[in-house]
Amino acid sequence: MADPAVHRDHLLVERREHVLLLTMNRPAARNALSPEMLVRLARAWHEFRDTDALRVAILTGAGDEDFCAGGDLKRTMPLVTGARQVEDEWDEALMGDLTQFTDAILRGFDLYKPIIAAVNGNALGGGTEITNACDLRIAAAHAVFGTPETKVGLLPGGGSITRLPRQIPYAKAMEILLIGDSFSADDALSMGLLNYVVPPAALLPKALELADKLADNGPLAVRKIKEGVLRSSGLPLAQAYEIENEVSVSVLTSKDAREGPRAFKEKRKPRFTGE
Repeated sequence: MADPAVHRDHLLVERREHVLLLTMNRPAARNALSPEMLVRLARAWHEFRDTDALRVAILTGAGDEDFCAGGDLKRTMPLVTGARQVEDEWDEALMGDLTQFTDAILRGFDLYKPIIAAVNGNALGGGTEITNACDLRIAAAHAVFGTPETKVGLLPGGGSITRLPRQIPYAKAMEILLIGDSFSADDALSMGLLNYVVPPAALLPKALELADKLADNGPLAVRKIKEGVLRSSGLPLAQAYEIENEVSVSVLTSKDAREGPRAFKEKRKPRFTGE
């Protein structure tokens, strides 16, 4: 049975057996990333990484209008640029360790467990960047994406410059990054940026369906596949094969690798431990 949601001001955290469900909870502010949300997200990702019982995470937003509008232009960005002084414990916590900002948006944070983005609405700017950091992506049919930073003289430095050209065709990536126009969920699906587009009511059920399938698979194998993909990205084939060999040995010598075929032979569900 699912644990009750832990109600926190800017982030809802719920554990459903092996699945961690995180909901960015500032619908009145378009679920923009406040200092509190960033600190809580960073802590949640660390807990997810370090808790063996948690195998999959789902990230979504509260309400049906916005997934995430990126960094809060009234609270967060003035704070980190020095235009606003520290005012509360969350400001102090964030400024005391700014790696929490990048950990929260999954930029440069080594996390090899799978994450599913359940995009419930507008995901412009930082919302698109966080989506691109997730492994599987589902969007409600009315969701809108885009990196409009160049329109105000800025750039999408939360990972999109690096990720987008690796994830979709170069010409489409450059159009998104340089022109900054928004695009629909169907457009995102057609260019390969999403896995599924579904009606709003089907968004969380679809995310949970995929999460349950991932949680049933061998957790060590799942982690090592993601690790191998991320670590080998952009490397010459010879170096990439070395990493593939490394993660393959870790899995093939594991208890899970013996349990899986044994369960198949015995016609039962495998009891994976991640060892």
